[in-house]
Amino acid sequence: MTRGAAESATVRKCEALEEMQACFALQKEVWKFSDAELVPVRIFVLATKIGGHVIGAFDGQELIGFALAIPGMRGGHSYLHSHMLAVRQQYRNGGLGRRMKLFQRDDALARGFDLMEWTFDPLEIKNAYLNIEKLGAIARRYNVNQYGITSSPLQGGLPSDRLVAEWWMKSERVTGLLSGAGLPKFERRLRVDVPAQVYEWKASTAARPRAFEVQERNREQLTKAFAAGLSVLGYERDEKGNGRFWLGAWDETWHY
Repeated sequence: MTRGAAESATVRKCEALEEMQACFALQKEVWKFSDAELVPVRIFVLATKIGGHVIGAFDGQELIGFALAIPGMRGGHSYLHSHMLAVRQQYRNGGLGRRMKLFQRDDALARGFDLMEWTFDPLEIKNAYLNIEKLGAIARRYNVNQYGITSSPLQGGLPSDRLVAEWWMKSERVTGLLSGAGLPKFERRLRVDVPAQVYEWKASTAARPRAFEVQERNREQLTKAFAAGLSVLGYERDEKGNGRFWLGAWDETWHY
């Protein structure tokens, strides 16, 4: 599938039951979860009734991507939690995931939210780069084995560790990035590396202990850094596909 096909896809809210059923089917196609781990159709429907949303990407009439979000509350502050975002494999790497996140942002801001959160695997290099560098999210919380050992082959049998992305959608960090000004500079206090080979290691039973070693090392580095008040504020990828988190101090006044 060409990049142009992803760029020309229509992104809009899903409303009809048939569209929710298509999201459910795409979820199974992308993550290959066992039936017990799938988010049921009724949750997709419920999300649209309680302040969340289901965003779909369509190539003609065919659903090729979706994002599911539900409302949350923490410390008296309401936010939108984006629980899932999926793109059919042949439509990836064409910017469609970012387009859906920006559509989510527009809808969230229109309904009074200033914060959106989601979780992501710290070993997923492309996803981390999108979240931090292309969207302007930050991360300062680490959840160890959040969902347990899942049935999805994408997890490679490893604990489902997750970083929590905070997307302060009206902050100068985000608005400046989206307007073309780039991310603000910050003092780099810590680097945490993710080798490109981690995907091969996760996919191989024999090499999987090497992926687990990386996960354990990075888990320790990131949790200690977060406890010391640092946040993930930058991410880099080199020419070999390796990733690296950059951490610095996040000022609470930067939310707005």
